[in-house]
Amino acid sequence: MNMSDSQQSGRYDLHSRKAQFLGLSKESSIRSMFGGNAIVSVVVLGLITLFLIKEGIGFFGQYRESLRLYRQSGLEYVDIIRSEQEDFASLTRYLNDITARYGERLSAEGKSFMEVKKALREREDFIYDFEDLGYPLREIVLDANEIAMEGRDSYQLANDMREHRQNLIDAGKDDEASEVAIEEVDLDLWFQLVRQKEEEVLGLNTALATRIQELLPQTPRYEFDELNDRMERFKSLATQFANQMPEYSERISEYSRDAKVELFDAFTSFVFGKDWVTNSSIQDWYGIVPLFSGSLMVASIAMIFAVPLGVGAAVYVNQVATPAEQQIIKPYIEFVSAIPSVVIGFFGIAVFGSLIRHLSGLEALSFLPFFPISERLTAFTAGGLLALMAIPTIFTLAEDALNNVPRSFSEASLAMGATRFQTTVRIIVPTALSGIISAILLGFGRVIGETMVVLLCAGNRITIPDLSEGFGVVFEPVHTMTGIIAQELGEVVHGSIHYRALFVVGMTLFFVSLFINYCAQKIVAKFQISRG
Repeated sequence: MNMSDSQQSGRYDLHSRKAQFLGLSKESSIRSMFGGNAIVSVVVLGLITLFLIKEGIGFFGQYRESLRLYRQSGLEYVDIIRSEQEDFASLTRYLNDITARYGERLSAEGKSFMEVKKALREREDFIYDFEDLGYPLREIVLDANEIAMEGRDSYQLANDMREHRQNLIDAGKDDEASEVAIEEVDLDLWFQLVRQKEEEVLGLNTALATRIQELLPQTPRYEFDELNDRMERFKSLATQFANQMPEYSERISEYSRDAKVELFDAFTSFVFGKDWVTNSSIQDWYGIVPLFSGSLMVASIAMIFAVPLGVGAAVYVNQVATPAEQQIIKPYIEFVSAIPSVVIGFFGIAVFGSLIRHLSGLEALSFLPFFPISERLTAFTAGGLLALMAIPTIFTLAEDALNNVPRSFSEASLAMGATRFQTTVRIIVPTALSGIISAILLGFGRVIGETMVVLLCAGNRITIPDLSEGFGVVFEPVHTMTGIIAQELGEVVHGSIHYRALFVVGMTLFFVSLFINYCAQKIVAKFQISRG
């Protein structure tokens, strides 16, 4: 009997140790599996970060060299004169716009073609005389620009040939390397050629200011007060331009190309630059401001629609809707996230953008100063579609935050006589506010990183939104950081300055998204601590 008991006890201990071993092995296996997946995720994200930095970090050195050559070749000096010539050209365009409006008003009143032509001819002498004032300066700009570009291109060619010869030497092809002819280029000599007509430019400035003042009293008058007001505006602008001639001349005569271009200059030119110009025959500019402002505007429009709709739907489903309504609303909202972004983009091109443009032409909306709109693909079109994509993210996360509010909070509120609406507004939503804010931030990160919709529907015009237009600015085309990468990366030469500039844009987008997610996590952590 004792022997049997000891055998059974031994078998029980053996089974217990075996079960314990199997349990530990199963737990260790699960822990190892998830731990390994986490490590793989961290490694992949690390490799992506290193790749972005590796491909993009060389941009600033290349851009500094580009800016240095831009200054040393004389193109920067030519651009100072060109800015004056472009300001004068703007005055000419304004004057021609007045003429065009005059012809349209005459035609609208029923004047015949010959009558309109006669009326325009009576006022064309002033216009032609004013345009002729800018021709000498324009010719000087063209000649100086051609000389500066030739000097820059010769210098770049010499550097390319020098690099080619060094590559041949490194490859052990000394005979071929000795046959590579390199012409030394003296940029100082080229700059002297560019600046040789400086005295002529300064003389033209003095004569231009005098001649403008002589012509302004001869400005024509019209039968329409609106056009006369515009002509008065033209006279004011032309007078300002003439008074600025000493400033133009001072900038030209005091210009010096001796200042060095530092790496910090390339960095600030990228971060604060207002132009993104690639494949230019004169000078490429890589400024992220128009792309960042376009992304911010589209994302802001999206959030204006997505936040109230997403959060409102979450509150309704969680606090108000019946179980039958929940089974209908929740799956349908979450189903939107399964729609491919390219499909949403096609919808924006074919339906949404055209609908907005059509509605803007309705008589009932004619009181709005920015209606009707001529563009179909705008920041508003892209923002409206991105709102549709952000709503499921905000809805799901906001509802989870509402679900995490302890039931005892609502029960205590109802027990004290509060209505269901008062409990929701004053107890449930404020308690879950940190989680709702986190949902909004993650939704914002979702829309600012979207590519296909903005590429198809934002209009892709690289310009800084003109906030002086008021609310109408949202109906203008813009370009975004994600859109520029998708549009241009496949066409650039590997390792070129343009290629690396796009990677720096990608780095900027990466760190913006990282910052948004960091803020969301901090808010969630604060929410958990406050609850604890």
